[in-house]
Amino acid sequence: MKTFSLGRFFRISLFLLGILFLVVVVSLISYYSIDTVQKKNNLMDIEEYSPISSLVVESNPLKKSKFPFIDVHSHHWDMPVKDLSDLASEMDSLNMAYLINLSGSGFAVFSGNKSLMDLNLKKSIENVNSNFPKRFGVFVNIDLSRIDHPEFKSTTLKTLENAKEYGAIGLKIYKNLGLNVYDDDENRIKVNDERLNFIWQKCAEYNFPVLIHSGEPKPFFDPINKYNERWLHARQKPNSFRPSEKYPSFNEVMTEQYEMFKNNSKTTFINAHFGWYANDLKKLSMQLDELPNVYVEFGAVINELGRQPFTARKFFIEYQDRILFGKDIYNKEEYYIYFQVLETSDEYIQYFRKRHGLWRLYGLNLPDSVLKKVYYKNALKIFPSIDSNLFK
Repeated sequence: MKTFSLGRFFRISLFLLGILFLVVVVSLISYYSIDTVQKKNNLMDIEEYSPISSLVVESNPLKKSKFPFIDVHSHHWDMPVKDLSDLASEMDSLNMAYLINLSGSGFAVFSGNKSLMDLNLKKSIENVNSNFPKRFGVFVNIDLSRIDHPEFKSTTLKTLENAKEYGAIGLKIYKNLGLNVYDDDENRIKVNDERLNFIWQKCAEYNFPVLIHSGEPKPFFDPINKYNERWLHARQKPNSFRPSEKYPSFNEVMTEQYEMFKNNSKTTFINAHFGWYANDLKKLSMQLDELPNVYVEFGAVINELGRQPFTARKFFIEYQDRILFGKDIYNKEEYYIYFQVLETSDEYIQYFRKRHGLWRLYGLNLPDSVLKKVYYKNALKIFPSIDSNLFK
């Protein structure tokens, strides 16, 4: 049996410290060498490259919309307990007359906790009614993962009934439908699954518009390589992408959504994010022509519209009765770009999030008559509970 040797312990410790020191030295030398080579050859990471434009053109940044507007796409997960005063004040500064919180049932919808979902919705609406009843609307959400449960239909209908009783004004469907929600047989639940038709029919009966987010931008389904214009997004947010070995194709999901719209013509649908066709307005035009029950909103895709000002302006004028204002993630300062793109003829506008596209935007300079429809008139048509006096 070997006895403990203090000398041997120190020798081993010194050896290990020497190895660690050597690793640190080699790492520092490597880092310094790479940094020196990069500087010498003028190399940098794409995330570092942030050139200041030398272009001298007229710029008209806006912090307030020309006309009061309704944001039909916003998320406020803490609405049951939120002090709405600060939010209402920010809305006033933007000229936002009304905001719709699509996340009325809260995070509980992702865990399927129905009682917590109902409580979150009820408390959200109570908070609104007690403080700013004319400024906010709330949507209900549904847990679709229990589609094969014997009580799924009755429970879902009760959720919608309660939502109507509480004062909800619509239904929001999250993007997991069609992507990663599965039934008991581990089959992907498709957007046009007939087992869900009773939901759309009940929404038609209740006059609940259904705002649905299906899929992701098309590049999120494409190979991640040097040809993918959203490569930087893949680098920063890799879980946003949908590889073919795990997910259906972009066209498959979009076709399912189209068929769902078509098969439920009495239901009013709001296709979120321009249906991810903001980069293909010809395709979106064809769908709107064929689907009179569908509206679109441009949350998170103003960058797509601003890079094609002539085509986008023509689209807005032609479909001025079908477009709603939507932003998605709430951030006061980010609305400024939306106003600038919609209202001005400015050129080479810098967008606020590089991973959404390495390009500059251009103003559409929309006519006042079109702006009024996009900002509030179209929304008033499908949300009759909104006080129209807010826009006089």
